[in-house]
Amino acid sequence: MKLLNDTIAKIGKPNAEVELAALERLRNQARPAGSLGVMEPLSARLAGIAGKIDVRLNRKIIVTCAGDHGVVEEGVSLFPQEVTSQMVYNFVNGGASVSVLARHAGAEVRVADIGVNFDFEPDLPVFHKKVRKGTDNFTKGPAMSRDEAVASIEAGISIVKELVAENRPDMIGTGDMGIGNTTPSTAIIAAFSGLLAADLTGRGTGIDDDGLKLKIKAIEKGIELNQPDPSDAIDVLAKVGGLEIGALGGLVIGAAAYGIPVVCDGLISTAGALIACELAPAARAYLFASHRSQEVGHLFMHKRMGLDPLIDLAFRLGEGTGAAVAMELLDAATRILADIKTFEEVGIADSN
Repeated sequence: MKLLNDTIAKIGKPNAEVELAALERLRNQARPAGSLGVMEPLSARLAGIAGKIDVRLNRKIIVTCAGDHGVVEEGVSLFPQEVTSQMVYNFVNGGASVSVLARHAGAEVRVADIGVNFDFEPDLPVFHKKVRKGTDNFTKGPAMSRDEAVASIEAGISIVKELVAENRPDMIGTGDMGIGNTTPSTAIIAAFSGLLAADLTGRGTGIDDDGLKLKIKAIEKGIELNQPDPSDAIDVLAKVGGLEIGALGGLVIGAAAYGIPVVCDGLISTAGALIACELAPAARAYLFASHRSQEVGHLFMHKRMGLDPLIDLAFRLGEGTGAAVAMELLDAATRILADIKTFEEVGIADSN
């Protein structure tokens, strides 16, 4: 808990003066004011975080956190649990969807084993941060202990520390892998919002109507049995969450503490970001929502954090795919601010 508390205490505010200067430059550029829409405030936010107008996102890293879930026993996913470990190897070998999209965005994918129910080779090039081999079935009791929940968050923080020690990233993206993990992610927003599971639950990997009923029933039972406390984010994570979800929250907190912008992916990554923002509201200033997925609970997560996703491409995959696509937009936003000339710089009369 000390690492978590110390890291939260280190989160400062972005540079407001630089952000204001960026907004002023955008207003004075040789084009109609506001004509580049949401890209303008995005670029100003990035400038405030970096503390300079000319922001360069040269080193972009997507960290895909993996973990397994006991609740798959309830028939909430189309795929068997073994797929989680198989996909970890796919990430490492560069053959996954996020691998392809990240390469296009000029980003590197790094994988973290937080709670996969499998023994990976010690020399496999992943972050070996296993807290335990998967969570328990939260329809029968808490998903994990409170100490394990804290350990999962601190695993994410430690990954950021290691990345900074290697070569400080200019931006971090968050992604996930874990069969069944839309179920605990939906349970998390249900616990915080008090909304009905039936109004928040999506089809995940593509379950049919019967599977959707089983999924809703599992979430309802888990919340009723465990009574997660919405005023205590660690309690929510421990009772109905997931190990990789905790680590995703730790990535957000760790990035914010180092002043690194972080872009979260879909439902699962956003559940982690939600845990982070409940624990450390100051982290929200460093957080960007990449996209709105087809999972209905994702909308309510964004609303709770006051975040507007950059794109809506009807994604429902995870892995960090949406974060990879959004990184290209964020890259473009930095160039809009720094490279478009002002009226004064090009000698054009400013009608504004």
